[in-house]
Amino acid sequence: MKVYLDMCSIQRPLDTKLQLRIVLEADAILGVISLCEAGVVDLIVSDAHTFETSRNPHPTRKQHAIEVTAKATEYVSATEAVKNRAAALNAKGIKPLDALHLASAIEVGAAYFCTCDDRFYRKAKRIDTGKTAVVTPLELITELEK
Repeated sequence: MKVYLDMCSIQRPLDTKLQLRIVLEADAILGVISLCEAGVVDLIVSDAHTFETSRNPHPTRKQHAIEVTAKATEYVSATEAVKNRAAALNAKGIKPLDALHLASAIEVGAAYFCTCDDRFYRKAKRIDTGKTAVVTPLELITELEK
């Protein structure tokens, strides 16, 4: 099963755990990463991940992103099809980099696109993403347990 974690999801385990939601989402993401390592889930990453990681000024977060994205079984390049889809998503109110992440997931046929960004999540849920379900980390682990 193909799963695409956006960068805020990948970084969630490193966030300050002062809220129960953050603790639960961090554990959920660590669980998904474990499933990737076990070969149960196929992690998809893209040029958007590479771009965001390269711009990360925090050494610990940058290294974490490199280690997680290295577990990917598929890499999505920013092809013309991906760029065109991202532009269409951007026209629907999705920020450019978020649009590139979501477009990459849709183009590669990911079953799930996971984000912790509430605003992005709400906007993406209102858009037709085809067979790619937009989910939170808690929704993702619920789906993976089925």
